[in-house]
Amino acid sequence: RYFGATYKAYRSYLVKNVEMLGDAHRFLGALVARKCVFRSVLAFAGNPDGIVMRKPPSPARTFMRPDPAYGGGPPMDRANPSRSMPVAIPAADSRRKVLAHLSGNRIVDMVREDLKLSDVLNRQAFENAITVNAAIGGSTNFIIHLLAIAARIGVDLTMDDFNTAAKGVPLLANLQPSGKYFMEDFYYAGGLPVLMKELKQFLHNDTITVSGKPVSANYDNCECYNSDVISSIDKPFNTVAGIAVVKGNLAVNGAVLKPSAATPSLLVHTGKAVVFETIEDYRHKIDDPDLDVEEGSILVLKNVGPKGYPGMPEVGNMSIPKKLLDKGVRDMVRISDGRMSGTGFGTVVLHVSPEAAVGGTLAIVQDGDIIRLDVPAGILHIELTDKEIAERKSKLLPQPNISTRGYAHLYQMHVEQAHLGADLDFLRGCSGSEVVRDSH
Repeated sequence: RYFGATYKAYRSYLVKNVEMLGDAHRFLGALVARKCVFRSVLAFAGNPDGIVMRKPPSPARTFMRPDPAYGGGPPMDRANPSRSMPVAIPAADSRRKVLAHLSGNRIVDMVREDLKLSDVLNRQAFENAITVNAAIGGSTNFIIHLLAIAARIGVDLTMDDFNTAAKGVPLLANLQPSGKYFMEDFYYAGGLPVLMKELKQFLHNDTITVSGKPVSANYDNCECYNSDVISSIDKPFNTVAGIAVVKGNLAVNGAVLKPSAATPSLLVHTGKAVVFETIEDYRHKIDDPDLDVEEGSILVLKNVGPKGYPGMPEVGNMSIPKKLLDKGVRDMVRISDGRMSGTGFGTVVLHVSPEAAVGGTLAIVQDGDIIRLDVPAGILHIELTDKEIAERKSKLLPQPNISTRGYAHLYQMHVEQAHLGADLDFLRGCSGSEVVRDSH
């Protein structure tokens, strides 16, 4: 939603290239929009507390604020790892007036230098972002955003890159939902610069940022103040980190999960499917005492993907059936073509592609089918032969479009699958830097 308005604004104005942002959704949405325009642009995170408004905040309100920054969630949501992208002035905190002034100065210099986002967002910058996302326990949503941004800027990024670029990267940030601390604690421990300094051996340290300097300039002289929040590379908080991509006949183009927030014993698991055709079907059945489900079952939710819902909601981390909760069960393997909040946790397989609504194998899963998940081996497989899968698919009926007019219809017709970034197909690539003609 935010992308459309931001893109229109960028195409309509020549110099207004500092984007003032709020929460996680707007930061990433605006970042996608900026990739369509080959111009000098940088990001500035604003807030609702008067610092970027006409009325200044009261001293008491300023000093009593528990959080050093605004917009990103206290746990590890999608906006927080995105700060490793080279598109913002470093060290965003409550000193917003200073940051706003620096951003204003820097954007003018960038225009004079002709330094554009297309110059700094190269292959190495994306690989750095993947690495940081792995070490910080970032959101699975970050994958979709990064794939969409790369497609807009013309960088060939695929799901497989999230396995290869972050190979061997441990979890260094002890942050919820993979750990116990919050972003405020992360900030006071030294923040992202400290974590990136520990990751130097995995990063492209000479990649240029919007500052015109290499990314290493952001962290060369930083210091860690709490090693329980940000661990060293030699003694990581967890050796299991990052985003795992799994493939197989159930997810031909791939699916994702966050191993650091999953139950280790479930990362290799085989179980019988308990299927919910829609989110409404799930809500109707999940707490039914007669639901045929066991602790080792695998919950499968269909039709919550980009086209099927439409819009790919954050419902993939389905609740555990009440009858199992009462027995003390706290996690199960859950599979869907939807998303999950960055604050969510559990052994949750998401973004299954192709999704059920376009005839992916997920659409033909039935109650009792045997599904095998093997995260170390990168496998998501349903125990059916190719012939059985083809026979079931031949009996699928075309799904009618939920939306028949307006933007919702346009979206449903043109949104791509999750493994491509769930972007609109006609917006791949850059639209150039020309300014549209005045309509008056």
